[in-house]
Amino acid sequence: MTIQWFPGHMAKAKRQVIEKLKLIDVVIELVDARIPYSSRNPMIDEIISGKPRLVLLNKADLADPKKTDEWIIYFENKGYKCLAINAQTKNDMKNIISECKALTQEKFDKMRAKGIKNTRAIRALIVGIPNVGKSTLINRLANKPIAKTGDRPGVTTGQQWIKVGKEFELLDTPGILWPKFEDQEVGYRLAVTGAIKENLLDFQDVVVYALKFLTKYYPDNLKERYQLNEISTEMVELFDQIGKFRGCLMGGGLIDYDKTAEVVIRDLRSGKLGRLTFDHPSDIE
Repeated sequence: MTIQWFPGHMAKAKRQVIEKLKLIDVVIELVDARIPYSSRNPMIDEIISGKPRLVLLNKADLADPKKTDEWIIYFENKGYKCLAINAQTKNDMKNIISECKALTQEKFDKMRAKGIKNTRAIRALIVGIPNVGKSTLINRLANKPIAKTGDRPGVTTGQQWIKVGKEFELLDTPGILWPKFEDQEVGYRLAVTGAIKENLLDFQDVVVYALKFLTKYYPDNLKERYQLNEISTEMVELFDQIGKFRGCLMGGGLIDYDKTAEVVIRDLRSGKLGRLTFDHPSDIE
């Protein structure tokens, strides 16, 4: 399966980010903790080069905690401050603001040393691919429903400044996704975790990829969720086992493979298959 997706509004968003960058003090890059590499946009490094950056591993509650610790080390070795968060909860918001203040301290100290009084708020730019949780994070930081949210990618379609208290301002942008997936492995991982619009996907194809990955790295999760004694290496047989267990049946007792694929993908995305991480730092290196 070849996945390519780059709507016109994303190209426009890239231009808007570049235009606004001179106003920005710190960049908050949001990635999916389950796919920290695959959910990064390769253009981001080029676009925001030179700005202090805070990398947030969102949806950390759905990711393998051991792998999340490895990813924090990976990003910090590259010179970025990194936090694992869950944008659905309030607990991590103070840490985010605190880290942004620390990252901009040097800039404001230099301004004061030159006799420039700083009376404005810290301006932060939030960037990330679609459906990584930017709008949810903004609403949690602002403590009110300002940004549109949804369980599908591409909800945010324009830029907006959002005040967070008196000391912090956020600029939200539409999700930017690269125009071509050079590595189809990246495309599959984005599809599995929900970053690609579902009308562009072949669910069965995506779930075959997911099941092969789970068989290799998380076999116990797979066995426990679907009550499997053994995991069949034949995909049709594995679909049959899962479909029968979950009652995905058609007339005559035949397995409904489309419904089975949907069940697996929903289980995976909701955490019912356990805490999973599809990108491993060792593979990237």
